[in-house]
Amino acid sequence: MPTIDNIRNFAIIAHIDHGKSTIADRIIHKCGGLTEREMKAQVLDSMDIERERGITIKAQTVKLNFKSKDGKDYILNIIDTPGHVDFSYEVSRSLYACEGSILIVDSTQGVEAQTLANVYQAIDINHEIIPVLNKIDLPASDIEKTKKQIEDVIGIDTSNAVSCSGKTGEGIDEILEQIIEKLPPPNGQKNNDLKCLLVDSWYDSYLGVVILVRVIDGQITKNMKIKMMSNNEEYIVEKVGTFTPKPKDINLLKSGEIGFIITGIKNLSDTKVGDTICDASKPLMNALPGFKPSKPVVFCGLFPVDSSEYQKLKDGLAKLKLNDSSFSYEAESSSALGLGFRCGFLGLLHLEIITERLEREFDINLLTTTPGVVYKVHLNKGELIELQNPSSLPDPTYIKIIEEPWIRSTIITPDEYLGSIIKLCQDKRGIQTNLSYSGNRAVLNYELPLNEVVFDFNDRLKSMTSGYASFDYDIIEHREGDLVKLGILVNSESVDALSMMVHKSFAQTIGREVCEKLKDLIPKQNFMIPIQAAIGGKIIARETIKGFKKDVLTKIHGGGARDRKRKLLDKQKKGKSRSKQFGKVEIPQEAFIGVLKIKKE
Repeated sequence: MPTIDNIRNFAIIAHIDHGKSTIADRIIHKCGGLTEREMKAQVLDSMDIERERGITIKAQTVKLNFKSKDGKDYILNIIDTPGHVDFSYEVSRSLYACEGSILIVDSTQGVEAQTLANVYQAIDINHEIIPVLNKIDLPASDIEKTKKQIEDVIGIDTSNAVSCSGKTGEGIDEILEQIIEKLPPPNGQKNNDLKCLLVDSWYDSYLGVVILVRVIDGQITKNMKIKMMSNNEEYIVEKVGTFTPKPKDINLLKSGEIGFIITGIKNLSDTKVGDTICDASKPLMNALPGFKPSKPVVFCGLFPVDSSEYQKLKDGLAKLKLNDSSFSYEAESSSALGLGFRCGFLGLLHLEIITERLEREFDINLLTTTPGVVYKVHLNKGELIELQNPSSLPDPTYIKIIEEPWIRSTIITPDEYLGSIIKLCQDKRGIQTNLSYSGNRAVLNYELPLNEVVFDFNDRLKSMTSGYASFDYDIIEHREGDLVKLGILVNSESVDALSMMVHKSFAQTIGREVCEKLKDLIPKQNFMIPIQAAIGGKIIARETIKGFKKDVLTKIHGGGARDRKRKLLDKQKKGKSRSKQFGKVEIPQEAFIGVLKIKKE
């Protein structure tokens, strides 16, 4: 039976698409975790949407048995992490459960933005790091250049870096030997009282809440009474197990091991990620430091296209929330769109994944309002309001200042695109903090307002660099900004679903674009419809939809025609002004969708 010195816990980290899940497949296959028949590509990506998009969204764990060259038995606990910036929260908590990391770099692409972000997280918590150069079977692979880049940009020694191919399996044996030699075993005392870190939890429709734990000290056994230190609740452990990667029931988890427990908890909110679990009969004095809770940074409204699907949407959101603690929602209503929900996400990809899952898994047609960020509004009386929805901004006379979130971003790009990227960042009110080079690739550091980034920044960056640039960010602080609420009025009535927070210098341009777009999308009525963009009470842009004009003069001819024509035109004019007074303008769904696309173009 392997001792704690023969356990290795490690995470696999990399930029998107550098081959994390493929290398995890090869390691699982090599260690005999699954048979040849059970193997499939990206075996740890369990969701359909992960498999279709070729991305990892949820970090997955697997326990493997490995026999080294000298004949010793080892236990390897792997955590395959996501690569995308929106799921960096999944990465950070996975790293806390491990002592080391395998850093995978695509030898055809080199170091990219998310490579840096993830490796710095690992260095911050003193991980031992094994650099691995993947995709050496491709003709474009350049091992020496990639090694030099890792040394220049990250500062890790690459003299013992492993060259491998996740596709062919070359170099996998060497990775496994380096894991045994270089990564430290866990620090833990099996004879101490139980101390356990809650790494993740998710809802299973058959078992209730499944809790992923890393045992630091002591051991956790079946039928043991445990205590959650955040809420002092006590539970009986009904099931203990590990993923091999199939769930496998065992009797106990010892110090240094990663596995799952089931305690009959039905509500996911009772399991706080980062919580400390201890023995109920021997409670601990001090809890583990845990993780910072994930905070949504992008908010938008989700409304059903058909109002009868409201309950269906509510149920769908509740079910998704069970398996995704970083997603939040609350009910809201809009005079234009009816009943819906204000939802919070970690970023635009997270928003896209949730909306796609709602449409696919629950068969709901959705309308999404413009994504926005959280503003801090300081009032004259000293109060502070956290504003998610621009339509609930207080009267400007009560406001002292408005603060918006800013991010620190890293952009890595081939040299030829540098000029256009700098211009894009300047257009987005960015402040350049650093520019360095590694070979023919520039590493740009910018501070940018998050509001300018959430709409279309990544799309524009990818299109202007043919997909070669990579982008990563983290939020630094809220700063005072010259921000205003841009309101849209149709036929003198404010449309709250179209109001947005913009910087004062862009307000007129955006206002004009929205008015022009709505003019094309709102159908004509019998009367003239003014479309206006306003800041407070000041109109800054206007377009007019002309009304239908019936020809009332065709039948008039003969004597006195002029007077009779004037009378008929006056009568028509009165009828039009009355219909304008009572006429309500219905704004079609396409108009809302059209306005959302303005920001993208």
